[in-house]
Order: sequence, then structure tokens, then C-alpha cells
Amino acid sequence: MDFTAITVAIADGVAELTLNRPQALNSLNKTLIDETRVALGDLEKNSDVRAVLLTGAGRGFCAGADLANGGFPNEEKRSPGEQTAHSMLIGFNPLVHDLAHFPKPVVTAVNGVAAGGGVGLALCGDVVLAAKSAYFVMVFGPRLALVPDMGVTWFAPRLIGHARSRAMALLGERIPAEKAAQWGMIWDAVDDDKLMSEARALAARLAKGPREAFKKIKEVLDASLDNTLDQQLELERLTQGKLGDLPDTREGVIAFLQKRDPAFK
Repeated sequence: MDFTAITVAIADGVAELTLNRPQALNSLNKTLIDETRVALGDLEKNSDVRAVLLTGAGRGFCAGADLANGGFPNEEKRSPGEQTAHSMLIGFNPLVHDLAHFPKPVVTAVNGVAAGGGVGLALCGDVVLAAKSAYFVMVFGPRLALVPDMGVTWFAPRLIGHARSRAMALLGERIPAEKAAQWGMIWDAVDDDKLMSEARALAARLAKGPREAFKKIKEVLDASLDNTLDQQLELERLTQGKLGDLPDTREGVIAFLQKRDPAFK
């Protein structure tokens, strides 16, 4: 498929998906959302792709929803609030779901501003890197009289706690990448000129890992947020029972005993 709002390049098991509306700071409109979802669906089915690297073109990662040109068709003549909720139902929320539940590792490289829904989009990644000049800002409340969306109210409290999440949402202050890393909101903040090389190296490293085990790691960690300890222990037991019979696990054990790197298939 020919894309107009994103680009996709695949090499050595890694799919690099770039939001490509730099003139609008990669803000989210219907075209970008639809194309990203189509691309993720294709990449999920592509056995040659073992990891995804998500980033933005130009000087920003994602400035959130394109309030000027991002609307979905309003053929039912819904009120502004009803149309916003409808757009979230058919576009924005499914995008977050597809990315957050993508069965392969996702590295996010935040190359500039991540604002509004762009914060949620960034935090969908399994490993989030940011350039030191990048920053995160929740503009919903203080600027737009809205609540944070695109999963921000789910991700942020779990990553940085309620106190910091409330202050970010209510004050709308910029959180520099290095502070975000100190808070545990992202994996690391790196020099601007090293962002993409480090992100690509991480994605390549993940692409060489055990595919089924990585998929299950994501599932088990997600389940832990709702499980009791005993429920989680049982899920770990059942999952290990399934993974333990796979060739990759046998290779991992043999490689460990032989003190060499595993060669996963």
C-alpha cells in the first residue's frame, strides 16, 4: 500500500514506521491514523518483521490530534462533544489498542515534542527512548478544557504515580526527556544525534530475540496490572509450561550451559 502520512521501511527484521506529517508536527488526522493501523496489521502478519521502531519525521514526534484538519466525517451532524467521542471510538482509541497490544516488541523514538495524545502514542511503546531536547506535555486540561486521552490516564499513573500524573495533567507543564527518564516514564534520554542509532540498535537487538517469549512477556506484564499475586503466579506457571517445550527455550538453556549467545529461530 502507498502511504501518504507515514513511511514504512523494513530491514533485518525491524520495521521502521515514521509518522510523516512534519509540517504539522505529525499531528494525528484520519489519514495518519488509518494508515498506521493498516501498517501495523500488515507488520503483525509479516513473519520477516520481528520488531517495530516508531518515530516521527522532522522536529517533533507527535503534537496530538490535528484539531484543524483531523476530524472524522460527521455525517450524523453530531454535537462537537459527540463527534469527539465518536472519533475516539472509531479512530484514536483503536490506534492505541493496536499499538499497545502489538504482539512484537515496539521501540518508540521520541525525536521532539510529544504533546497531548502524542504522549499516549509514545507511551504505547515497550521501550521508549527520547532525545534530550524532546519533552512531554499534557495540554488537554489547561489549554483545551478536556481530560487527557489516548491512554494517557492509564499509562501515566502506572509509570510515574498519581501525584506526578495529576500535576502534569492539571498544570500542563513541559516535562523534559531527562526528567521523564528520571521519573521512570521512559527508558532513557539520549543525545539528539544518537537517538536514531540507539533506537535502531535496540530494535535490532529485540528482533534477534525469541519471538514467542517476547510476545508472552508483554501479555504477562499487562495481565499483572489486574491480577492478584496468586493469579499472577499461576499465569507465570502456565506460561512457562507452554514456552518450556518450544525450540527457542531449549536453545536458550543449551546456550546458557555452554556459555554462548543463543541462536533463536
